[in-house]
Amino acid sequence: MPEDAQSLFLRRRRRVRAKLRRLAHDRPRLSVFRSSKHIYAQIIDDRAGRTVAAASSLDQSLKRDLKTGADIAAAGAVGKLIAERAKQAGVGRVVFDRGGYLYHGRVKALADAAREGGLTF
Repeated sequence: MPEDAQSLFLRRRRRVRAKLRRLAHDRPRLSVFRSSKHIYAQIIDDRAGRTVAAASSLDQSLKRDLKTGADIAAAGAVGKLIAERAKQAGVGRVVFDRGGYLYHGRVKALADAAREGGLTF
């Protein structure tokens, strides 16, 4: 019985997050959500159950400078912004939660920019 793409995505996301929980060692998680038009990033403290920092291609500071919210340049800008906001919140080390997305393209660009911005993962 063939599975549809969404159920495969959800299985992959569940598998990635389960591994992160085992390896996190109480570090907050940098979670990425990618839509067809924008990209979003959050730093989540799972112990406290709250979002420490967030950034997206919809932020007014980025939106006026970006051609579109759905390309590698936008992902890089969001990565730099999330790193800056994490530093302001006192977070330096995170675990990278790519969700069910492959580590390629926009997801990789966001991760690389966050590393350049000073986050360690």
